[in-house]
Amino acid sequence: MWVAASGGMGVEGLVAQRGGMFLGSLDDPAIKYSTAPIDNVVVDLNKKLADGTVRLSFEGRSGYLQSALDALGLPVESQMLVFSPTSFQARRINAGNPRALFYNDSVELGWVRDGDVIEVAAQDAHEGVVFYTLDQRPVDAPRFQRVTTCLGCHLTRDTLGVPGLLMFSTIPPANDRAFASASTTDHRSPLEERWGGWFVTGSAGPAQHMGNKVAAVEARASRELATVNGLFDMDGYRKPTSDIAALMVLSHQTHMTNLITRAGWEARASDPTLHAPFVAAPGEDARIAAQMRDIASEVVDYLLFIDETPLAGPIRGSSGFTERFSSAGLKDAKGRSLHQLDLTRRLMRYPCSYLIYSAAFDGLPSIAKNAIYARMWQVLSGDEKGARYRTALSLADRQAIVDILLQTRNGLPDFFRPVSR
Repeated sequence: MWVAASGGMGVEGLVAQRGGMFLGSLDDPAIKYSTAPIDNVVVDLNKKLADGTVRLSFEGRSGYLQSALDALGLPVESQMLVFSPTSFQARRINAGNPRALFYNDSVELGWVRDGDVIEVAAQDAHEGVVFYTLDQRPVDAPRFQRVTTCLGCHLTRDTLGVPGLLMFSTIPPANDRAFASASTTDHRSPLEERWGGWFVTGSAGPAQHMGNKVAAVEARASRELATVNGLFDMDGYRKPTSDIAALMVLSHQTHMTNLITRAGWEARASDPTLHAPFVAAPGEDARIAAQMRDIASEVVDYLLFIDETPLAGPIRGSSGFTERFSSAGLKDAKGRSLHQLDLTRRLMRYPCSYLIYSAAFDGLPSIAKNAIYARMWQVLSGDEKGARYRTALSLADRQAIVDILLQTRNGLPDFFRPVSR
């Protein structure tokens, strides 16, 4: 379990994400997931550990947690706590010993108190999500080890057929003979379906969610929590919070990460020049272009939050995550950025995914990136007249997004211009 209540222990009824999936092979000559050179933050960190410029310190029951967070640039404010016991370390996870998760734009880390390993999932510039473990025992030269065992759960229809991330909401079994049920969630999911199996701190406003369904909380008048203090022993944990704002951002990030990976893999797997001595058949270029347009439409709908579930009222976090996340990112001359959270009627103040700046997006093949940009411009320019798009994005939204991108996104096509209609 790398991001949420995933893994195969006693869970059934998973609901697949909407949309297409990659049907090719990890061993495709254009992909070579297991053998191709990789480029991500853990690769960089291992090099620093090897040359001694970075060191990890082992501290009590938290082990290498804090120094790993520091080395990977993961803020403690992003901590989220999941008590659904469905990972390969499931026997140690429960409401009295929840699993802690931390993340930024490119890497996620999972820690279980008294667990055997720290788990890390890094978004690679070309290969999708790459998985690592760090042994939780003091040694002279700790290193992150790449693992592929996680692909049993993290390479499925729920991840769009590519090595990816998952965020599940779980419902406990009715009795000892039953299975827990789980469904994947993202920013399109109603709040009332999110966060089963999670602690949630902060306020959801008038909305209800599935979090905090544990005996110690159910006895209270409300399941809303400011902190988790008093619910379990805090030894080893970084903060007494499982911030609702951090949970909401991750709800977006998981599926966006998978969509970007899938777009890149589809483009590479379809490229005849990467499959020598294959020669393209007549009409092959047109077929590939049509395929990429379809994939681009799916990517752009999600990237621009077209089908996002609107919020019923203000969301308020409890850890400082909102302020920290909103202050990050590249800003335009007016101080606006795609990292700024709204949390009153929707997730983002300017509804365009901040992952457009990611190394994985930068690394997309030209045929994929060009198709995505072309579809983005159709929507943002106002050429797209569909009711879904007009409802999701006002003229002011589209103008702000384009202005921010023009000033902060390198390599934007020349056809992007300030929007006037």
